[in-house]
This record gives sequence, C-alpha cells and structure tokens, in this order.
Amino acid sequence: MWQAIKDFFNERGEELGDYVGGGFLAKLIGGALGVYLVVALFVGWYWSSEPELFEVGPNARSVVTDQNRPLVVGSTTTATLITLVDTLLEKPGGYISNDVFPPGLWLDNISHWEYGVLVQVRDLSRALRKDISRSQSQSTEDRDLTVAEPQFNFDSRSWVIPSTEDEYRRGLKALRSYLNRLSDPNKPDAQFYARSDNLRNWLSDVETRLGSLSQRLSESVGKRQLDMALAGDKSAKQSTPGQGEVELKTSWLEIDDVFYEARGTAWALIHILKAIEVDFGDVLRDKNAVVSLRQIIVELEATQEAVWSPVILNGSGFGVLANHSLTMASFISRANAAIIDLRSLLAQG
Repeated sequence: MWQAIKDFFNERGEELGDYVGGGFLAKLIGGALGVYLVVALFVGWYWSSEPELFEVGPNARSVVTDQNRPLVVGSTTTATLITLVDTLLEKPGGYISNDVFPPGLWLDNISHWEYGVLVQVRDLSRALRKDISRSQSQSTEDRDLTVAEPQFNFDSRSWVIPSTEDEYRRGLKALRSYLNRLSDPNKPDAQFYARSDNLRNWLSDVETRLGSLSQRLSESVGKRQLDMALAGDKSAKQSTPGQGEVELKTSWLEIDDVFYEARGTAWALIHILKAIEVDFGDVLRDKNAVVSLRQIIVELEATQEAVWSPVILNGSGFGVLANHSLTMASFISRANAAIIDLRSLLAQG
C-alpha cells in the first residue's frame, strides 16, 4: 500500500513538472515578452517624436524668473543653452542614446537627433568658456564654465557608473550657477562679452559643422571627390599622399542617421541663433547684419518640416523617388553659405 501511494505521488509530480517546466512556464514567459515588445513598439513611437521649437525670449524670462534674476546681456543665450540640455534630458523618454533595452535600444533616429543637438551644446559651452566669458586671452576662465564644458563632453552612451544623464546634469547645474552670477552686480567675475570677434569665432565652428553635414548628406547617392586638401598653397604639405579622386558614398544603413543628426543640429541652431540676435543685437545692427542672421534662421527652419514618409528615401539625384538627404543638404548648404557671408560682415570695420 505504501508503495502504491508513493508511486501515485511520483507520477503526479512528474506530470506537474512536465506541465510547468515544459509548457506553461514557457508560454507565460513568451506571452509576457510578447506583451512587452508590443507595448515597447507603441512607447517607442511616442518617444521618437522630436520636440517642438520654443520661443527663446519667453523661455529666457521664465528661466531667470525661476532664479529670481533680471535679464542682462547673455541671459538669453545662456538660458537657451540650459533649455537645450534640459530638453535632451526631460523630453518624452528622457535621454535615449545610452539606452540598452527596448524601446530606446531600437530608436536610432532620435538618438542621432540627440547627438546633433549635443554637438551644438558642446560647441556653445566651449565658446562660452574659451571666448565669450573672457575679456582677453590672458584673463581667467569662469569657474562654472570650467565645470560645465567638460561635463557635456562626457561619453554620450555611458549607461551606468556614471551615467551620461548624471554627468550632463552636473553641467546643467554649473550653467545655472553661471546664469545666476551673470546678473549679480556683486559678482562681476561672471561676464558675457557680446563682441563681434567672439561671435565670429563661434560662427567659425558652426560653419565647419554644417560643411561636414552637407558633405555627408550629399554622399547619400555617391559623389566624385577630387583631392583639394592643399589647394591654394604651393608650399603646403600633408602627412601621407592623398588620392587624386575618390568615390564617396554613405552606407545605406547610415543615411537616416546622418539625416536626423542634421535635423537635431538645425533644431538647436535655430534657438541659439535667435538668442544670439537678442544678446548680440547691437553688434549685428552696427554691422547691418541682422537680416543676414535672420536668413540663416529661415534656411534652418525649413529643415524642420514634417517628414511624411515612413522611411528616409534615397532616390537618385534626378530619379523618380525623392531623396530626403539631398533636400536636407540644400538647406544646410544655403545656411552655411549665409554664415560665411555673416562672418565676412562681422569682420568689416
């Protein structure tokens, strides 16, 4: 009898084990994974939406009001930079570029948009530290900007220990401190010098960034490139011989990445240039260059039109299908040409 009871429970135990281990548990895990992926799909669609443009004037007043400070020269540009960083960190989904799980892991378009914005944040924070906050080359760097600038150059894809978000928030805190000191008459060591040479130096960085983006966008369909590295200087040399002519073409896997990086770059520059018009207004009017600056903004605003296609198309130059990269390249190139003209105006006496 005892053996019969023991055999009964052994048989039922094996059946239960087969039921749980072989079928039910696997189905439960599979179902949960399926639900997670479906939810991640819809959440990813929401997280992929690009932030709207904002008005730099009201934004600056809001930021300085939060800190109980008045608007002074430099407040609008600094407040705009603060908001750009804050947008990267607080937009739907937060900062996505360093995500290691779905849906953030899949969202390469918005990740490259973030990188485009981040490059402009880095360039402007460097210009603030290197030029705009200093009266001359021998003057001391601002203590807050020496913290902020390297923080924004931290690895953009670090997940933990430390995370990218934590490092960028340290930079954001330093920027807020600089803005607070900027309008404090008792702390004259914090300054923003709205001079034409400072503006020209920053525009030079923008010019090289847009020039590179324009080239990369144009290479979506492939292009012949002659070696012009030493053109114009017969005594110039380079480390190794260059190729006389090369065929440049962006990989089809990277076409949408470059496109969205350009979108992010243009989005950030629109706000920065509008802030520049406020803080460098007297300089621009003196050089009769306000219209030139506004034309750059107009060209960049055209890059923010809605993309109705579900994918970034890469038709040939004069083919049947559209080529979104070439369209973007035309706007970026025109903005870049306008920046060259603006720098020329600012250099005139």
